[in-house]
Amino acid sequence: MTVATRSARKGLLVATASTLAVAAVVAYTVGTSPAWPEVQTAFFDGRYFSTSLPDVVGAFAINVQLFLLAELLILPIGLLIALARSITAPAFAPLRLFATVYVDFFRGVPSILIIYVLGFGVPALQIDGIPKEPFFWALVTLVLIYSAYVSEVYRAGIESIHPSQERAARALGLTRLQALRYVVVPQAMRRVIPPLLNDFIGLQKDTALVSILGVVETFKQAQILKAASFNFTPLMTTALIFLVITIPMTRLVDRLAARDRDAQLGGTR
Repeated sequence: MTVATRSARKGLLVATASTLAVAAVVAYTVGTSPAWPEVQTAFFDGRYFSTSLPDVVGAFAINVQLFLLAELLILPIGLLIALARSITAPAFAPLRLFATVYVDFFRGVPSILIIYVLGFGVPALQIDGIPKEPFFWALVTLVLIYSAYVSEVYRAGIESIHPSQERAARALGLTRLQALRYVVVPQAMRRVIPPLLNDFIGLQKDTALVSILGVVETFKQAQILKAASFNFTPLMTTALIFLVITIPMTRLVDRLAARDRDAQLGGTR
């Protein structure tokens, strides 16, 4: 057994022991608190958990539908916004200004306010031809908000490509747009996969925000069950479902980020 292997095993044992010790202290502190029985009944009742689980899981299909549709729209829209901000030609200055204002606005205003304004305000105008379905405006608000965030991820990836790559493409006769399309963007896409997945973890969670529009997704369903039973366990059921989905995605992001980091370090040796 090498020294590195022994050191790694020792570190793993220390980390495991310290984690178990902290968990035991927290469990003891919570379990011996005076009001723990009441809290346990209100938030962690097994009977309400088993009865609410089918309804909450069924409503989660709406969250998945929102997430998938939004992601399909966010990816191309975010890329177009990033390209608009990356073009330095004077003729495209208005487009670059619009993209900058768009990103600053939707990143700066709280998501809940945008959902309120678009989800309730626009349908209230009663304009012919504009949909009034809550699901439609839930999708629109998520796409608008996350396109701004994703565009910045794309832009960071584009700017991380060494300028010599574009100069070489231009020397071969490609225009600025062609160099972006065929040389810069393909390389940038490989680098932005981990941060993109990180944003989509946030998107998956934020699908619960659209419950304020009346979309009966998993969080709204949990609220309905909570109001009917006067018990908060359905909300904990919803939290568990999101954890089951997001934790594997988080570990995947960590793995991809580590692989990308190792590849970059290997390329510099």
